[in-house]
This record gives sequence, C-alpha cells and structure tokens, in this order.
Amino acid sequence: MATKPKSDAKTASADLRGKIVDALMELAAERRFEDISVRDICKTASVTLADFRDAFPSKGAVLAGFSRRIDRAVLAQHGEELADESPRERLFDILMRRLEAMAPYRQGVREAAAWLRREPAAALAMNQVVMSSMRFMLEAAGIEAEGATGLVKLQGLALAWARVLHVWLNDDEPELSKTMAELDRVLTRGERAAAGVDRLSALASPFTALAQAAFNAGRKARRSGGHPTRKDDHGDEDVTAL
Repeated sequence: MATKPKSDAKTASADLRGKIVDALMELAAERRFEDISVRDICKTASVTLADFRDAFPSKGAVLAGFSRRIDRAVLAQHGEELADESPRERLFDILMRRLEAMAPYRQGVREAAAWLRREPAAALAMNQVVMSSMRFMLEAAGIEAEGATGLVKLQGLALAWARVLHVWLNDDEPELSKTMAELDRVLTRGERAAAGVDRLSALASPFTALAQAAFNAGRKARRSGGHPTRKDDHGDEDVTAL
C-alpha cells in the first residue's frame, strides 16, 4: 500500500493545526475562554477529537500554537529595510509587525488575555511561551539573548510586551499612537535596564569564574577522599550553570 510522502504528511499536519488555531480564536472572539470546550473547537474546525489530540494536547496548547503562528508571520518578513537601523529601532519595528500580524485576531486575543489574568497557572505557562517568542524577536533585531543576562532580558521584554499588548487592545486610534508611545517608553526603560545588567554581569564574571573553579576543585577533592584525583579516576564532568 502506497504511503503519503513525508512532505505531504507535514503539510496536512500544519493545515490541521492551523484549522484548530483559527477555530479557537474565532470562538474566543465570541465567548469566555472558560466556556470554550475542546468539542466546540473540533466542531468549529470540522475536525475529530482524534485529530485534535494528534495536533495539540490541550486548549492552552492551541493558544501557544497561535503565538508560534504570529512568530512565523513576523520572522518570515524580509528585514533588509531594517538593516541600517539601530538594534532598538529594529526591535521597535519588529514588535509593531507582531501587532500587525495579530490585528485580525484582536477580539480573540482580548479574551485570551483576560482569561490569562483570571488563571494564574495558565499565565505562568504562557509566560514561557512569550519568552520563547521574545527570544526570536530579539534574534531578528540582532540583540544578544544568551546566558543568565539573556534570561533577564527575555523576562523583562515579556513583561514589557504584556503592557504594550494591554494598551494595544484598548487603542482605538487608526495610527495606534498610544501603542507606539507605550512601546517606545518600555523599550527605553528596558534598554537602560539591560545596560545595567550587562555591566553587572561583566563586573561579576571574574568572581563567578573563581567560585566555579573553587567549587569544582572541592568536589573533586571530596570524591577522591581528600587526595588529588589520579589520572585513572572517573570524576564528574564540569557543569556550567546556565
């Protein structure tokens, strides 16, 4: 029996996920998020429960799938016109593109945001999704987001994005002047905070290296009974904290 090519199967899976995401956002524009069941999503998307289970493990995961859709829409755009801008200006334009990509789903986003405010556990899980999205937004802007300082930047940007999103959802002006002003404000504050984090990291790095070396030496001494490790000893490999 002939089997479908992998490319066809991948396309079918993407189409299935897309239908389910569309259905959730359509329903979220009409009713409270808590009142939307998986069966409701399946009915609206014209898929079976088995199809839904193959595509997503839960309703919240569909919301994460929507976030990834927006990521792709932003990242797929050519960025040549941003090449001559500063990293901050590039990030500003990239985040505005993100809002533009979200505009057709605005009412659904409004209800999803309200649900996250009502459900702290869901908000905590969604925070990880937003941080992942913001990592790619920073990459697109050419801004470093690795290591411990990178995590601080990502969390700060995720919180800033939540504030911008709140303003955007209530900004009825065609040119989104309130949203743009808020985005400019949070990026200015974030730029200053990030500079402080980078300076602190640079000052602390020699002491961090010394502490790590001392920790590793002490651990090796304990494992060898207080004697220097012989060449044939099999100690643990060094571990670098992320």
